[in-house]
Amino acid sequence: MILFKRAADLNKYLTIKSKSGGSLGFVPTMGALHAGHISLLEKSKKVNTLTVCSIFVNPTQFNDPQDFAKYPVTLEKDLLTLELCGCDILFLPSVEEIYPQGTTGLRIFDLGYLETILEGSYRPGHFQGVCQVMNRLLEIVMPDTLYLGQKDYQQCMVIKRLIALNGWPIQLTVSATLRENTGLAMSSRNMRLTVIEKEKAATIYKALLYLNQQIKPGGMVAYKTKAEQMITEAGFEKIDYVSIADADTLQPITNWNGQTPLVALVAAFLNGVRLIDNMQLINTL
Repeated sequence: MILFKRAADLNKYLTIKSKSGGSLGFVPTMGALHAGHISLLEKSKKVNTLTVCSIFVNPTQFNDPQDFAKYPVTLEKDLLTLELCGCDILFLPSVEEIYPQGTTGLRIFDLGYLETILEGSYRPGHFQGVCQVMNRLLEIVMPDTLYLGQKDYQQCMVIKRLIALNGWPIQLTVSATLRENTGLAMSSRNMRLTVIEKEKAATIYKALLYLNQQIKPGGMVAYKTKAEQMITEAGFEKIDYVSIADADTLQPITNWNGQTPLVALVAAFLNGVRLIDNMQLINTL
C-alpha cells in the first residue's frame, strides 16, 4: 500500500497510472474502520485496477463541535487493516491539504430540498460540509467509481447530486448496510457504546423490521408511532426522527398507495451518541 499525504503527489501518481489504462475505484472514509468499510474496498478491488481509500475526519460537516471532538480516531489500527486487506493507495491528508484557503468562505452547493429534510433539518450545514470535502476529494482522485454504504442513505443522494452538479463521469455504487449480529448497523460511532448500549441500540433495527413486516397500503401514522415507542422504551433519550418516505425523493408518506417505493429512516440518541439507520420497505402482505 502506498500512502500519500499531499494532494498534488497523489494526483500526479494517479495521472501517470491512468495512462496505462484500467479503472480506478475510490472509498472515502473518516477512519475508525469496520467491516462495512472493508466490504466497500473489497468490492472495488474486484472490478478496478487500482483502489484508493482516504481517511479524513472532515471538520466542516460536524454541526456539533462536541461530536467532532469525540469522533473515534484509530489510525494505527486502520493502517494495519488497510494493509491486510490489500488496499492499493491510502490518502491521508491534513485539514490544510483539503482546505488550503481555510474552512470559511467555501463553495455553497445547490442541494435543493435535500438540505431541508431529515438529516438536513436536524444537522444544519452538515450536507454543505459533506459536499465541500467530497468535492475536493473527487477533484483530486477523479475515480471511475465511487463506493458508499447505504447506512448514510440521504448522504448518498446528496453526493449523487454533487456528481451531477459537476457533470463528472463518476459512477456511484451504493452497497447494502453491514450489520452486527444483533442487527445494529455497523458504524464508527458504535465504538463509543458499551456492550449493553449496543444491545439497546439494536432496537433501531428491530423497529425497522417491524415497519417492514407490518406495513400495508393506507395510513402510516400508527406504524411510525409504534416504531418510536419501541425506540423510546429501549432507553434512547431522544429521537430526531422516524420517517416513512418515498425511497426516491425522501418526501414523507402519510398515506401509502401500495406502489410508491418506501424507505424507513431513523435518527436517535443513546447516551449522547447519535445513531442513524434505514431500511427499504417491501410490502409482503
